[in-house]
Amino acid sequence: MLGRTVARQGHFPARCVRGFGAALIAVAALVAAANAGPVAATDPAPASQAVQSR
Repeated sequence: MLGRTVARQGHFPARCVRGFGAALIAVAALVAAANAGPVAATDPAPASQAVQSR
């Protein structure tokens, strides 16, 4: 079987290591996004609304 590589015992293939690393980064990004608080408003809301007269 030419062209096939033989996996050594005790070592993960590079493809598995890259996949696991990508999954770990994705989970960390999701946790960081879930823990992010709401963005504060830059314009403070007016304290009172003007009453319209008829």
